[in-house]
This record gives sequence, structure tokens and C-alpha cells, in this order.
Amino acid sequence: MANNVVALPTEESRYDEAARWIVRLDESLTTAEQQELRKWLAKNPENQLLLEDMASLWDKMDSLSRLSNLFSPKPSCRPRSRFSGWGVAASLCLGILVGLVAWHGSGFLDNGNQELIAHENVYQTSIGERSTVRLVDGSSITLNTNSLVEVEFTDSYRLISLIRGEIHVKVAKDEKRPLAVMANGKVAQAVGTEFNVEITDEKNIELVVTEGKVRVAVLAALPEKQSVRTALEGLPVSAPEVSAGQQLIFGEVESDESLAAKVAEVASEDIEVKLSWQSGNLVFRGESLEEAVKEVARYTSVEFIIQDESLRQIRVGGHFKAGDVESLIAALEDNFNIVARRKDDKQVVLSSK
Repeated sequence: MANNVVALPTEESRYDEAARWIVRLDESLTTAEQQELRKWLAKNPENQLLLEDMASLWDKMDSLSRLSNLFSPKPSCRPRSRFSGWGVAASLCLGILVGLVAWHGSGFLDNGNQELIAHENVYQTSIGERSTVRLVDGSSITLNTNSLVEVEFTDSYRLISLIRGEIHVKVAKDEKRPLAVMANGKVAQAVGTEFNVEITDEKNIELVVTEGKVRVAVLAALPEKQSVRTALEGLPVSAPEVSAGQQLIFGEVESDESLAAKVAEVASEDIEVKLSWQSGNLVFRGESLEEAVKEVARYTSVEFIIQDESLRQIRVGGHFKAGDVESLIAALEDNFNIVARRKDDKQVVLSSK
């Protein structure tokens, strides 16, 4: 499958932007935000209609009326908004709003200065999908299967929150605004570089740097006087660094010293294997059968059940297309004396011959 560059459709992008303005109406807009809103309204005549429709739905008309000076005079015969037939679109808006409210109320960021917020977007892939998103600063994120990220850019930092899955980030250089990836309370930050971040389980994050250097930190271990926002604006030069060709697996709570001690060199061929998903491939070189089927299962809805305990530690090798269950089954049956039996469309039972 060819790697896709994903840009939100114009309509969906406008819905997202309108939803974000509705969330912001809970607080007074700063002068800078009012100017930003004015520019957005001027981009497309339907933006005003869309915002009014959303405000009406969410009982925000009073808040909107306080900003009436930003709006163009209404035509005598108001055209019907393309968003006025809510239906499914209303539930989509609800999802966007709930997500944004949760984000702003999460405590992760000090949002006292709303003037900083410039862009926020959510991107995700389903099981078996892979997508590349081009960000407004020139950076790009490639999302692996079943991944979810939130992107927030401000005047002083760039933040990608990895909620689920795995991403590879190419960072456009901007010394005044470092780019950070935050996942499960861990931060990897760079000015201009390339690196891969994966949430391997509830406690651990795996970082592999392919170009340049990345500074790292665990939020729980930050000095008391350092806010999260300050950290996002630039980790100190004393923060541990992971360089190209190195790997770091974050634990639950790590000090700078323990993080630095865990940085490990990774052979170039091992990095190629680790990143083979970007070309739609999976490469195994002696992993246990248990590890291999767990990795394959990330790319398909099919569940593998290893019936015989003796099979779990069999070492397997090969090159497979991600999600190609049939090729894996054929290789196991032909080379490892394994019988693969389908219980149904969603389960495959592996046992010894």
C-alpha cells in the first residue's frame, strides 16, 4: 500500500476550526484571538454561518453576540448553511468539542495565555492504515496502524501528543519553537531532527532517533518550579540527549540520570527493521513466535491464539507485508510444523502438527 499524505478535507477542516472557536468562547477572547477569528471569518463567507449554527446548537449565542463587531452584516435572505442539517455532523461536532474540552482541562498545559494557541488538530489511523500528515510549519508526522495524535502549535512551542500507537516525526527546524512529542507523561523534544516514538504498553515509551539529537524528560520528574509549558518551550541543556542511531525506552518515573543510563546504541540494520512499517513491511529476525504474532496483530483485526505453550518461543524470521495474515500462516505451516486453524474470520489457532 502506498504511503498517503493526509490533509483534512476543506469542509471537515472548517468544522474543526469552528468547533475550536466555540470552545474558546467559554472565556473572553484576547485582542490577538479576535484578530485571528476575524481573519478566519474573512476566508470564507460560510465560516460565519457555520459558527453561528454551532453557537446556536451549543447555546453560545450570547457569547457570540459580544463579538458582533467581528461579523459581516447578515444578508436579508440568509442562505441555508451546509451544516444546518446536523444529523451525523452534530455527533461529530460533539466528539470534537468533548475532546477539546478534555484537552484544555487535562492539566497538562498552562493555558493561562490563550494568545499563544495558533493551531490544534487531531489525526488518527485505523487498524491496518498508515498516513503522513504535513504540518503547517513544514514538519511531518507518519502515523502507524491504530495511532492517534493531537497537534498544538503556539508562539513558543510545537507539541504533538501521542495518545495511542506509533509515529515517526520529521521536524522542520525552528530554534525559537522546539517541537516536542508527549506520550504518557514523557517528553522527547527537538529543534530539527527525525525520530520514532511508540507507546509499547501503559508504562513504557520507545524512542529511536534516526537523525540529529533529541532531549528527553519525564514530566513527573520535572523540578517543582518548572511548569509543563516552560518545559515545552525548551528543556534545559542538561537534559539527557538521545542521538541518531540510539534508542531509549522510558519507564514510569525516571530521573535524568536513569534516563541517560538507559540510552543504547542501535545498529543501522536494526533501525531499518524497526522502521520497516513505514514501507508497509514487517521484518522478523529471530523473534519468538509470541512476539511475531503480537506484532502482526497490530495491523489486522485477526487474533492469533497459540494453543501449544511449546510454540511460543519458536524463533521465526521472514519479510511480510503488514496485515498479510495468509502469508504468515503459510510460512508457519511450511517451515515450522505448525497447523493454523481458523475458528472464524477473527481468530486463528496455532498448534503443533
